[in-house]
Amino acid sequence: MKRSVGRAVMAASLGLALAGAMAACADSDDKASKDPSGNGAKVDCGPYQKYGDLKGKSISVYTTFVDTEGASYEASFKDFTECTGAEIKYEGSKSLTADVLGRIEAGAIADVVAFPQPGLLRQAIATGKVLEAPADVATNVDKYWTQSWRDYGSVDGKLYAAPLGASVKSLVWYSPTAFASAGYQVPETWDDLLKLTATITSDGLAKPWCAGIADGEATGWVATDWVEDMVLRAAGPEAYDQWVEHTIAFNDPKIVDSLKEMSKVLRDDKNVNAGIGDIQSIAATTWMDAGTPILDGQCYLHRQASFYGGNFTDAGAKVAEDGDVWAFYLPSSDPSSKPILGGGDFVAAFADRPEVVAFQTYLSSPEWANAKAKATEGGGWTTANNGLDKANLKSAVDQLAYGLLADPSAEFRFDGSDLMPAVVGSDAFWKEMTAYFAENKAEQAVADAIEAAWPKD
Repeated sequence: MKRSVGRAVMAASLGLALAGAMAACADSDDKASKDPSGNGAKVDCGPYQKYGDLKGKSISVYTTFVDTEGASYEASFKDFTECTGAEIKYEGSKSLTADVLGRIEAGAIADVVAFPQPGLLRQAIATGKVLEAPADVATNVDKYWTQSWRDYGSVDGKLYAAPLGASVKSLVWYSPTAFASAGYQVPETWDDLLKLTATITSDGLAKPWCAGIADGEATGWVATDWVEDMVLRAAGPEAYDQWVEHTIAFNDPKIVDSLKEMSKVLRDDKNVNAGIGDIQSIAATTWMDAGTPILDGQCYLHRQASFYGGNFTDAGAKVAEDGDVWAFYLPSSDPSSKPILGGGDFVAAFADRPEVVAFQTYLSSPEWANAKAKATEGGGWTTANNGLDKANLKSAVDQLAYGLLADPSAEFRFDGSDLMPAVVGSDAFWKEMTAYFAENKAEQAVADAIEAAWPKD
């Protein structure tokens, strides 16, 4: 209840700040300011007037984004700082996942934190230190995101964190040129994809699929993505939610059947592992190298997330609908259903000073989404914020992913292994899926072993 009082005081403070809003962006036309990049262009400060004059105020931000990625995030804040006068103290760290809960307990946490996983966010909320999202943030989330995104940032119906960036994992990479040459069509249903797989095998030009799940100590995570996509398609989003929350067991028949559906593609020697080896080679092939046989005509299909486009561009390929390689949506059994597996970040706050609330609100706005898209020069970033102008995204793959995320019929689900207890999601699940390929372990045995690892409450 104390937070409600605090919010009322905060709102009053914001109201006073708004009285000076015009001064925040005052220039000759009182709506423009010099571009902080120094190129002489003008920034339209009109959309920022609602945040008030924040000169002399600072907001600390803690994220997992470093190097080039971190630089693009810092650049995305420039219009906000230029127009409001606020200072953003940015810290990016790859150790955030390991360190953030300790920092919270120690009272040494930043004003604003970008959590890379809903599960970690919920652990933070359980400490009682994360503040409920301000009203303007909630309004933005309700307007610019689908309900499933809101739910991932909420606990017991209360919104704590707004979505930030997003990725799409439900993609299949292919060569448009190879498809056209062979007369293949992009499949519209899962059954169509199975038929296409059989046709490619029958034609004998190359094996249809190439795959790889090796990633050092994280080997297996790619296979968990495959399973999650199959549960969404074979069992459905409702069963997926029950599975992730463990209201149905990991070895429930629905999950085992989903594994068997995946086996139709990946556990058939006729289908894999093109240009690399046999089924067992999937466990030893790195996920970074697994899709490149498409470029050599050694395979036709590779399931991997939107971020994989960078691996193709690094290899000198043109990634576009008319290019060397492109991607299509991994279809569901029902063409009217569009489940999407993906990942994303969520922004929560640990302070309710007016400047922090203003910055939170900015991060949930279309203004920030468009600024971030423009700042990501090399591409590789998108969001599910439907206020984004797709033209601002720098790569065709980002635009493809955004189109899927912004589709009103899409049913987005977060990566299930990230939502499960760590001893399951990033331990038993990874290891058992590796054994599934390396040892040809049966689906039921894999599911039984993962279920046995689930913590007993």
